[in-house]
Amino acid sequence: MCHIFAHRNTRPTESLIFCTSTATGTLASLNLHRISINYQLWYRVSSSLEWRRSVGACAMEFLDLFIVALMPVLKTLLITAVGLLLAIDQIGLLGPEGRHHLNNIVFFVFTPALMVSNLSETITFSSMVTLWFMPVNILLTFIIGSVLAWILVKITRTPKHLHGLVIGCCSAGNLGNLLLIIVPAVCDETNSPFGDSSTCSTYGEAYASLSMAVGAIYIWSYVYMIMRVYANNSIKDVNTHDSTISITLSGESAETFPETCTESLLPSRDCPSSDDHSDQVELTHTTSEGKVKVTVLNQIIQCIKMSAGQINLKMLFAPSTIGVIAGFIIGIISPIRTLMIGDSAPLRVIISSASLLGEATIPSMTLIVGANLLKGLRRSEVGVLLVVGVIVVRYVILPLLGVVIVKVAHSWGLVGSSSLYQFILMLQYALPPAMSVGTITQLFEAGESECSVIMLWTYAVASFSLTLWSTFYMWIVS
Repeated sequence: MCHIFAHRNTRPTESLIFCTSTATGTLASLNLHRISINYQLWYRVSSSLEWRRSVGACAMEFLDLFIVALMPVLKTLLITAVGLLLAIDQIGLLGPEGRHHLNNIVFFVFTPALMVSNLSETITFSSMVTLWFMPVNILLTFIIGSVLAWILVKITRTPKHLHGLVIGCCSAGNLGNLLLIIVPAVCDETNSPFGDSSTCSTYGEAYASLSMAVGAIYIWSYVYMIMRVYANNSIKDVNTHDSTISITLSGESAETFPETCTESLLPSRDCPSSDDHSDQVELTHTTSEGKVKVTVLNQIIQCIKMSAGQINLKMLFAPSTIGVIAGFIIGIISPIRTLMIGDSAPLRVIISSASLLGEATIPSMTLIVGANLLKGLRRSEVGVLLVVGVIVVRYVILPLLGVVIVKVAHSWGLVGSSSLYQFILMLQYALPPAMSVGTITQLFEAGESECSVIMLWTYAVASFSLTLWSTFYMWIVS
């Protein structure tokens, strides 16, 4: 609407100009208002489209990560199925005797070769100095897992001869082959949050190799000792039961030992050790004289002797441990590294041969687990509650505690700012049980079938849990 304010001396053209300018200002304000509304609508639409694009990108990234984490677990399950097929009666290639021989080859040949080849090529003195927290972090996974396993066996009332197996599955994670597969695959992804793929792969392989080495030391010392103690206790209970039956039938105690018994690295069911014999003789002596009062000091001394007697140097320096030590020596000492590592090294054929042997470790272990699964499917003492408990410990409680521990260590300055390093430290809490646990059960011939059942279900669940935790950890550290 146009208002004309004209003075008596004002000419009509001036009034018309005033009216036109007022109308133009009104139209301009209306146009600005319309532009503002259109901009708000465009902003909302563009924001919605951007949100949809980001959601789609996250979904694609999650799908890519899911495939990356799923592939190594699927490979493990497929090789396990092959081992199961080779163990059936119609084929019989991995029967009890075949598994025993293959397990000894893995224990004495393949595993040490894998340790030497991986460590010598990736570990240096400078990397050892900067990665000092990783052995502490892995030790925490073993300690916390053992405590949770002890609580689990009390809740589920697990049979005593399976206590060592449950502790091994809850404390020892697959710190070697899965990390060596997952970490380089994550680094090669285009949307990886860890920067350049080549640099990420180099550092990732070094972190994974150190994790595998430290994990092997703990498994073949800490877990090996625990499972050995429980295996010996179960054998001792069987021998005590048999001797009680013979005393009841004949009225006299007589115990004979095979003349072919020799001390070895692995215990034998047919050959009781000299420690067991001395314990039985001492027990007979005390029962014949009546009850003897034992002081607290004597009890402490006896406990120390028993603990020291369980630590065997042959056990502590198992072949895999010797391989780890040799790998550290070759990788850290520069003159030896120059002689053996590199394309122009004069003794490079030694490491190449060790690497060739070491590549057979992981498939051989997996085949043994699959072959042992046949016995577990026929008859197993593992209940559903126990399997669910192991899954909860490994895939719920430990991963959550891992986030807290790594974040606290980072805030205290114990862990550097490297996102890849923090990711691997957290991932060490979310891995499935180590395949070496199945090797140990095969060595002691205690809980092989039960171990295979636990491995089957834990690795089946790992295909989903590893993906979820890997995504969550990368979101935290990025």
